[in-house]
Amino acid sequence: IDFESSAIVRLRARVAALGEANADLLAYARGHSGAVAQIHAAALLALDASGFDHLLHVITQDWVDILAVDAVALALVSGSQGLFAGARGLQLVDAASLSLELDHAPAVTLRTVERGAAVFGPAAELIRSEALIRLPASDPLPAGVLALGARRTHNFTGNHGSELLGFLGAIVQRQIRRWLLTQP
Repeated sequence: IDFESSAIVRLRARVAALGEANADLLAYARGHSGAVAQIHAAALLALDASGFDHLLHVITQDWVDILAVDAVALALVSGSQGLFAGARGLQLVDAASLSLELDHAPAVTLRTVERGAAVFGPAAELIRSEALIRLPASDPLPAGVLALGARRTHNFTGNHGSELLGFLGAIVQRQIRRWLLTQP
């Protein structure tokens, strides 16, 4: 019986599997490094905002390119009144239309969807993958949600990157506090 040739076949299969695993790990690390760079660039741009209106422009316009997504929206809710900032500018909306994204949601939700969340407004029809980052209310500031949407399915899935998105949400919340509490 020739044990040597079957052992060599098994060893070659193991080496090939390890090579694939190594390539997958390197691809993940490169992707994560790129995501970190994108989040840092978005955070720095938000920190440089010269006012609340400028912050909303950075979030809804500039972040689309920086984060390589198709839509970014921000909604703030206080009582029955809601404020929506998206690609079409600032709009007042009924808070009930945003309640699903705010009530009992985890800090970061990453999912593939048939239709985007209501916070995307008219762009919701095009969204197939979304990241919803809850901004909890902190007195005297309202609760909110930061939404990133993509036309590609599976753009936001699993939990990979949720810590980075949570960090981005914290930056937004601090900047909202900064500009809403300092402006007359």
